[in-house]
Amino acid sequence: MYQQTVSIRDLPADGRHPEVDGPEHFPGLERMALRARPKLRARDLIVQKYGGSSVADAAAIKRVARRIAETRQAGHPLVVVVSAMGDTTDELLDLAVSLSPRPPAGELDTLLTTGERISVTLLAIALSDLGVPSRTFSGKRAGLITDGIHGKAHIVNVDPRHIRACLKREEVAIVAGFQGKGLKKKEVTTLGRGGSDITAVALAAALGAGICEIYTDVDGVYTADPRVVPRARKIDVISNEEMLELAASGSKVVHARCLEYAGRFGVPIHVRSSFNRGIGTLILPSRDQDPEWDHKPVRDRAPAVEQPVVSAVLCDKSVAKLTLIGVADGVGKSAEIFGLLADERARVEMAVQNTSSARAGGSDISLAVPGADGFRVRAALSAAQGAIGFMDLQYDGQIGRLSLIGLGMRTDAQVFSRLFTALSDAGAGTELISTSDMRIDVAVRAAVLEDAQRAVRSAFGLDHAGLDRAGLDRAGLDRAGLDRGGEEATKAP
Repeated sequence: MYQQTVSIRDLPADGRHPEVDGPEHFPGLERMALRARPKLRARDLIVQKYGGSSVADAAAIKRVARRIAETRQAGHPLVVVVSAMGDTTDELLDLAVSLSPRPPAGELDTLLTTGERISVTLLAIALSDLGVPSRTFSGKRAGLITDGIHGKAHIVNVDPRHIRACLKREEVAIVAGFQGKGLKKKEVTTLGRGGSDITAVALAAALGAGICEIYTDVDGVYTADPRVVPRARKIDVISNEEMLELAASGSKVVHARCLEYAGRFGVPIHVRSSFNRGIGTLILPSRDQDPEWDHKPVRDRAPAVEQPVVSAVLCDKSVAKLTLIGVADGVGKSAEIFGLLADERARVEMAVQNTSSARAGGSDISLAVPGADGFRVRAALSAAQGAIGFMDLQYDGQIGRLSLIGLGMRTDAQVFSRLFTALSDAGAGTELISTSDMRIDVAVRAAVLEDAQRAVRSAFGLDHAGLDRAGLDRAGLDRAGLDRGGEEATKAP
């Protein structure tokens, strides 16, 4: 695991550890939350999160237990957050729905959290067999306080006193992810999609951890889905802001809520595979930060922040385009349209307004919404046609969205030139365009989306395979030295 290094900041003379002993011994620690440190020190607390695929069966749980033992042997206090095994949560949900099409929300949350409780107990048994002392915690016992909304609760406070006591006893704290305790009614609540990731980052922030490691079944964050684009390149380092854009564009490696929480409290995240020992992707709170981790990813390949840094090209085939033709001129018409969309809880991904050729003084308004919302939005707009005052409504469900993600996207005209030249070469005409400092979205025909993605990736040099051996040597990375003290893990078939 991590190599022990000389600490930048010596531990206090009394030997107390700030992450373990808590704010009563180190005033202001929780107020400051987490300040990302320039190096992971020998005794820094690590929070590790293991997803469902990482604990899918007994062999996987044993593999996770060995990794935990190695991390602890390296001298790090350790908190481990675990998801339910494999597809357990989905299976429990299907079972509940088979009994009732609308199961009570509170009872459903209680049912779904049993999956994580099984996982933490089995992991504790595996660690015991390796001679590693541990203690299991439900979300409630771990001190995760939520707003009490069943099925999609948000964390409002973290009180990790019991976890600190566990760490002081030099035990590994194993926490059931995805769950917490409601603030008022004290009932079990679930955090929704990405809940275990959020659990891990919240605990890392509250405990002042040196890093939060998220273990999954992929090697890190890629410039595209490697299962779809075989030549997709793994990203070594990315900023939290860039990763948020990737998550918003459909990347499912780390959930957006987890990234927002990490960004708010400055928690660095390392996305790694639980099936091998390779370098993952380091998600930094800021692109300006240059952490000197023992397995430090190379940053000198990246240009200065004033220059555009294109990180990834992502696609979404499920987009619907609606165009309101001949919207009557008048103050407040756009407010009426978007108010209706808000009532429908539809997410507008792109919007453009042009002068209408169908109505003098009127306008045409085009909207791009997720494909799943398309028919519902069309029905709502059609019903309101007379009240809003437009002549016709056009609907197109064969639209795809291509997203170019990176930094400084609007500071260099060459980015736009290369993008639209590549789209032209692929025969992809643009239907809608949306830009920000970190993202350019283009709506094209779904039929040419994959060709457009390949052309744009090639134009920005993102279609190469990962670093070769010579590249690693030039980067000063010794892959054999990334992890020591344990046998090589291989991915189960």
